[in-house]
Parts: sequence; C-alpha cells; structure tokens
Amino acid sequence: MEKRIKVIVAKLGLDGHDRGAKVVARALKDAGMEVVYTGLRQTPSQIVKTAIQEDADVIGVSILSGAHLELIPPLVNLMKENGLTDVGLIVGGVIPPQDIEKLKNMGVDEVFLPGSSLKEIVEKVKKVAEKKRGIKIGQTT
Repeated sequence: MEKRIKVIVAKLGLDGHDRGAKVVARALKDAGMEVVYTGLRQTPSQIVKTAIQEDADVIGVSILSGAHLELIPPLVNLMKENGLTDVGLIVGGVIPPQDIEKLKNMGVDEVFLPGSSLKEIVEKVKKVAEKKRGIKIGQTT
C-alpha cells in the first residue's frame, strides 16, 4: 500500500519553545509527508484526540522542559486506551541519553536528541510508519 505518511507534530506540556518542532515539521513536509502541527502546550489527551481525528500514522512530540518521563507515560497510556497501538510515537528534545532506553521501554519508537540531522529524522519516521502501519514509500529527498 502506498500513501503519504501523516504525522502529528506536537509540543507536550508547558514548554514554550517550538522552533525545533517547526523545523522538523517543515522537513517532514518537504519529504512528502502530510504534517499537522498542533502548536504549543498540548496535553496527552489533546494529542491523542488530534491523532484520531487526523488518522495519523506517527505522532512526533517535542519536549525541551525535561518533563519527558512524567509526560510520555500518560500519552502512551491514552494511545493504548484509544486503540492507537499501530501509530508510531517519536520524541525529540533535550533528553538525557540515560533516559532513551526508559522512553523506548514505555513504548516510544524513536528518540531524537539535539544535533539529530533532519535527514535522519525523516528516514526514521518513514521506518516507524512502515513498521507500525505497513506504509511503504518510495525515496524522497
């Protein structure tokens, strides 16, 4: 099945810095994906509701506040409760390397730290969409 990957890009929690999220959203669009940017200060419930309404393939969350270990578990639980087990979840931001495995054990598919290249993010989003939703996309650069 070939289709455009649809990604929800969201800022979870009270973090007010969204430049990185907007840059990533633009890179995903430039790579041929459909992107819905939800804006600042989203709750886990708002993100899941948007993912359901938009029939998202991947949810991308940006967190710079350091609250990732507190905010991601409720998001993962709501995704499960709402049947979004086939939707990929990626997290990016200021995340200590020792927390990467904790996030992946919670259900996060990929974690991106500062300095991750846009090309790497695009490629890994494609892989997550393929793994979770069975979407196969030709190469776009």
